[in-house]
Amino acid sequence: MYTALALVAVVGATATGTVYVKAQAHSGGSVPVSSAATAPTEEAGKTGEIGETGEASVEPVAEPTVDLDALLADAMDAVPVPDGAEVSVAVLDLDSGTSAGYGDGAFDTASIVKVDILAALLLRAQDAGTHLTAREKAYATAMIENSDNASASALWRDIGRAAGLDAANERFGLTGTAGGDGELWGLTQTTAADQLALLRQVFGDGTELSEASRSYLQDLMGRIAAGQDWGVSAAADGSGWALKNGWLPRSTTGLWDINSIGRVTVDGKDCLVAVVSKGNATQPEGISLVEAAARAAVSVFTGDGAPAR
Repeated sequence: MYTALALVAVVGATATGTVYVKAQAHSGGSVPVSSAATAPTEEAGKTGEIGETGEASVEPVAEPTVDLDALLADAMDAVPVPDGAEVSVAVLDLDSGTSAGYGDGAFDTASIVKVDILAALLLRAQDAGTHLTAREKAYATAMIENSDNASASALWRDIGRAAGLDAANERFGLTGTAGGDGELWGLTQTTAADQLALLRQVFGDGTELSEASRSYLQDLMGRIAAGQDWGVSAAADGSGWALKNGWLPRSTTGLWDINSIGRVTVDGKDCLVAVVSKGNATQPEGISLVEAAARAAVSVFTGDGAPAR
């Protein structure tokens, strides 16, 4: 599900001793530990064949690789998941573009869909060559910073409800997300992988969203109200984060959906993290699970190891 680029280095030497390196890209679910090439040894020179150009060559040698999904699974082994709860997480290192995922299945978005709603609204304005109105900006601020539901409902209607969200998500590359029925935007179904794709639209370069749209969303996600700034921020060092959380008690079961998506900075490294969960007995229990999963996800790229129980 997550793909990284690896390099196979082909090393040879000219008759005059000049070293040359050729790199071939291929796709796979792992990342090369090192792409450094070394000059052929004397023994390699003996076994290599000499072509008409006088160049010696050696057979390509696959380099050791790291399975990031496996590393994340190992880190998640140290995260206590309460009986009946489910969690899925996806993480991406913005510098390298490599990612890892754990868990699958669909989850209710709860209020993390508010990022998607605003992204769809901004995309609509871009297409029309206009800017958000003062009314739309007021709703957007309240919806993201304070998680105001009435503002979300107003903008949900503005984008055309589920149909408008789904149309935008097709352009954003979200393949496992479906807007909620009617006014039930909080019951939009999504996956951790799709939420990571959405975060790439907001925090990446060359996306469907313009630089101005991305900056606008990033700024709002960096000014979350006190008391709502838990979640993936637990994996950041200090104030280096921007996020949106979602929490929803299901009336049929009394169990909680607890989700968190955003960007965190750790030791100068920027990571995008999406954690979705369901079946939590209480909100605090769900928050603890999401925060532990976020720390586990980031540890894949920081080398800090799995979080302690």
